[in-house]
Amino acid sequence: MLGAVGEVVVEVQRGEHVESRHRVSVAVVDAQGQLRAWAGDPRMTTFARSAIKPFQALPLVADGAADAFDLNVSELAVCCASHSGEARHVSAVGSILRKIGADEEALACGPHAPFHEHSARALREAGEKPRRIHNNCSGKHAGMLALARHHGWPLAGYHLPGHPVQQRVTRELSRWTDVAEDDLLFATDGCGVVTFAAPLDRFALAFARLAAAARKGAADASRIVTAMVRYPEYVAGTDRLCTTLMRAASGRIFAKVGAEGVYMAGVPGAELGVALKVEDGAQRAAEPALVAVLNKLSLLTGEEMAGLERYAEPRLKNTRGEEIGVIQSHVELATDHG
Repeated sequence: MLGAVGEVVVEVQRGEHVESRHRVSVAVVDAQGQLRAWAGDPRMTTFARSAIKPFQALPLVADGAADAFDLNVSELAVCCASHSGEARHVSAVGSILRKIGADEEALACGPHAPFHEHSARALREAGEKPRRIHNNCSGKHAGMLALARHHGWPLAGYHLPGHPVQQRVTRELSRWTDVAEDDLLFATDGCGVVTFAAPLDRFALAFARLAAAARKGAADASRIVTAMVRYPEYVAGTDRLCTTLMRAASGRIFAKVGAEGVYMAGVPGAELGVALKVEDGAQRAAEPALVAVLNKLSLLTGEEMAGLERYAEPRLKNTRGEEIGVIQSHVELATDHG
């Protein structure tokens, strides 16, 4: 079936000339596991990084922790987030910690400055240093702490591979990807917690299944997807593609970025999952590639594409504010129809 060749290339153009090219592998899979469209190597082994946060948050709902601690919808959304460290994000994570009786020191992620420049500047002007709660992954970590507290597991070491929290997450990810637990590859993510690698199309399958389950009203899937699309500003933040895309699509698409050029999305109405990896890890290529692929699949309207233009074709400017180039995607997807 993979005899046909699909290609996604993101070109960085300076003036009239192409300065750099980024090649992208893409897998588009339906909820039955059929590879519907692809480019590059749809089965390349890929670390999903933060793109799998919705699945790392699912046990919170499935095991009853979200209800036990009365987590609200925005708090569930921030558990799925790579947030920007804005005040609302810090507040939501802080609320989760208070509800479970833990403090910021329980978070295993290290501190870094907020991605949101205004928030980072406000910290500096107040003479404050970034704390662990400002880490873009602090919501995920707070959710994992909540899961540990709910089950009576130790809070210490919750981020390590042998801890029951990570064993529970591994089972959940195996279930949605159809990859045996022993076949999932493990490494340490940037925030210190376990991250997983598997074939790209298996992650696309997981997003397709989550989309289908949410559309059919499965309680756990519905709550996670609903949290993401109802409060997209908690999943990423101001001027971030995850937030802008989910808001523009009015709940028809949920999306999650991962580091090193990873992006994944689920489409409940079409019961499709999309997973892509920029092969050289360039993050600047991931956003235009995702928008271009969704558009090529006819999953975005003209009006939605207009609202996503700054992500679809980012304009390059120099330090004088002059426009000196553009990033553009060229998409040709192979399909199971040849």
